Amino acid sequence: MASQISQQYAFRAQKSMGLVGGTPHYLPVPGFESPDVPARSYTYSADGRFFAYALPSAVRIFQAEGAHLLRELPLPNIVELNFSPRGTYLSTWERPAKLEDGTPHKNLRVFSTSTGEELIAFVQKGLEGWDLQYTVSESHAVRLVGADVQVYRPAEWGKGMTDKLRVEGATSLTLSPGLNPSIAVFVAEKKGAPASIKIFGLVNLQSAPSCSKSFYKADRATIKWNTLGTQVLVLTQTDVDNSNKSYYGETMLYLLSAAGNYDCRVTLDKEGPIHDFTWSPNSKEFGVVYGFMPAKSVIFDQRVRKLHDFGSGPVNFISFNPQGRLVALAGFGNLAGKIDMYDRRTLAKITTIDAPNTSYCDWSPDGRFLLTATLSPRLRVDNGVKIWHCSGPLVHIQQTEELYAASWRPTPVEHTPAFGQNVPLSPAPGASVLGMQKPLVVASKPAGAYRPPGARGLAAPAMFKREDEGGMPNGNGGGGGGGSGSVTPTQRYSRSPGPRHVPGAASTSHSPSPGPGGAGGDDKKNRKRNKGAKSEGGGGVGVGGNGNNNNNNNRKAQNGNGRVTAPPSPPPAPPVVAAPEVDEAGDAAAKKVRNLNKKLKAIEELKEKAKRGERLEATQVKKMDGEAEIRRELAALEK
Repeated sequence: MASQISQQYAFRAQKSMGLVGGTPHYLPVPGFESPDVPARSYTYSADGRFFAYALPSAVRIFQAEGAHLLRELPLPNIVELNFSPRGTYLSTWERPAKLEDGTPHKNLRVFSTSTGEELIAFVQKGLEGWDLQYTVSESHAVRLVGADVQVYRPAEWGKGMTDKLRVEGATSLTLSPGLNPSIAVFVAEKKGAPASIKIFGLVNLQSAPSCSKSFYKADRATIKWNTLGTQVLVLTQTDVDNSNKSYYGETMLYLLSAAGNYDCRVTLDKEGPIHDFTWSPNSKEFGVVYGFMPAKSVIFDQRVRKLHDFGSGPVNFISFNPQGRLVALAGFGNLAGKIDMYDRRTLAKITTIDAPNTSYCDWSPDGRFLLTATLSPRLRVDNGVKIWHCSGPLVHIQQTEELYAASWRPTPVEHTPAFGQNVPLSPAPGASVLGMQKPLVVASKPAGAYRPPGARGLAAPAMFKREDEGGMPNGNGGGGGGGSGSVTPTQRYSRSPGPRHVPGAASTSHSPSPGPGGAGGDDKKNRKRNKGAKSEGGGGVGVGGNGNNNNNNNRKAQNGNGRVTAPPSPPPAPPVVAAPEVDEAGDAAAKKVRNLNKKLKAIEELKEKAKRGERLEATQVKKMDGEAEIRRELAALEK
């Protein structure tokens, strides 16, 4: 076997750019220096030999192993660049401009990687699908210009176009890999005419298509060939769903054979959009994620027979590792970022990785690691790269401000170590992960008293503060021998007018009753006489009552027989029971736990609706997507 190529990944940010070596240390590649000005783009060659990036004034080409600078091309305003499969040629694209002499601006140029010589140039207005597509051996290169499929031989660039095929209405083409290359050309639906996909053999381009299929409801298509180039999956999509069931339009999936001996629509058993689809590297099976959330994930064979159903879940991403041994199912974008890892051989679940806010996810060439990245401008905070082992552990973290791109250095599968019978063990986490795992000491802040929103941020008046907070000492509020300056917990509940009620004490219906004549006359004298009387409770409304009660105790009452008798003594006041201390922080936590449990219950009800096939509103789907966050918060509160 050929010698192994060392693992490496590249990243590009607003203020930096770098090459980083792989496991176990993840150190910057020696000899590579970040450019002084921000790079506009970068690329590796498919075989991993070369690395290049574009600056506002030049393009630099490096040998990826060791980051040795090979040459610098003085090319200003380059926006995108790309290598041919074997790295022999480098294509560059710049924005179209009007030249002073009126000649067309050939903004797509092809250079020799070894010499830096410009070999050929084209006019290419659009950035989408801008580059030529090469066969694996680089014997041919093709591009679509209007309705014409143009074919070139890179070894003879000077001779210009060597073959051409006109396909009316063609909007895109995809060249297959493999030893016998084919070209799949998509024709969009237009003016009532159906859309179609046509497959031509590259060697016999002028012959009739080897396979052709027409269908409606197709404004655009995504075409994916298997590794051998024998079959192709075509995802068609409309901009508008006429049934109003999906915001993203209608999607359908078709499987076609390059030889023309088999084609069919992939029948899916759940309504909703197709979120993702991909071929296994073995070219014999493919995976599809489809349906309204929670979406289904299924693996089919090359005759569209169902091999395995992973069930339903918050998933919109599926990917086989380069060896076809592992399968990653994940939910990115507006989903929680959970990645479920499965062993394709046993179909057993290996682990679940929590990677929220992931913008980009890709397997390492050796199939043992996943690189996830949070990129700008989709998210401008928490940007960086994380590398996970396929068994679950996080092994490397690199936080980078305003990160634009990150990717592994490509490596042919034959240059990677054998995978083995069992899932390999994870290496020890790197220093970056160990540094992030240091425990954080958070000072506990006592919960204060509730304050209405209008009073928050303002100093509380001294009369409303406790004495230990700088408030005024509390008396009974009257003259004479009022209560002591201290305030007991019981007295805090005795400040409102009217009968006092102490939490935990038995309630009483006794209340002072005015004597004849209301509050005037003798009552006024009695109040004056009893001024300064000390109440037993020390508060404003003591247990012994006020002046009115004392008068009533001395006043005679007349019964029905005309006899004057003394009224019975009032029942003794209930004993004062000290109120239990109130744990305001605990009450707030308990209330929050109850609210979170209510939300989880509502989410479970929505899941049941989804299982019954009922259509959910966007807000309901968003509520379901927040389940993981709610459970994390609930687990933190219950610790």
